[in-house]
Amino acid sequence: MVMCTVTYLLMSMISMYKNNKMSYKYMLHGTVLEVMWTMFPALMLILMAMPSFVLLYLSDDVINPAMTVKAIGYQWYWVYEYSDFINNLGDTIQLESYFVPDEMLEVGQLRLLDVDNNLVVPTDTHIRFIVTGGDTIHNFTVPSLGFKVDANPGRLNQMSTIIQREGVYYGQC
Repeated sequence: MVMCTVTYLLMSMISMYKNNKMSYKYMLHGTVLEVMWTMFPALMLILMAMPSFVLLYLSDDVINPAMTVKAIGYQWYWVYEYSDFINNLGDTIQLESYFVPDEMLEVGQLRLLDVDNNLVVPTDTHIRFIVTGGDTIHNFTVPSLGFKVDANPGRLNQMSTIIQREGVYYGQC
């Protein structure tokens, strides 16, 4: 839309200038060169942008995940819902994960990183995380896995990953 408008304005200005009898005739030298050094970079940027837009659009799609985990951020805790697993009552399995209070920390536990209920996921499995906020804006981040997803109330954001190494990975908000 913007490109069409700019092209239309440029072409109309050129045609009006060409048809004007009062134009200065020596001002027209090097016009082809100026058009070339303007249009060539614009064309190169368009040619680079099109595949980038396609890849950006496709990178948000999660195709055939083996497991789905929904993370809901609240002010001082997270709720994790294993959407693919159902308990005896027919509900999805949920767990609330709170920070371990400072007075209850044991030797080896990390302050503001260790929680009472850990999210447990398998390795070598395609996992989709659906992230949302329950009350305010949050951020579901696991730095050692290299992902960060915004958790906004009323909006579902998703991210997929395959965890290849066993271990304890600490999440942050």
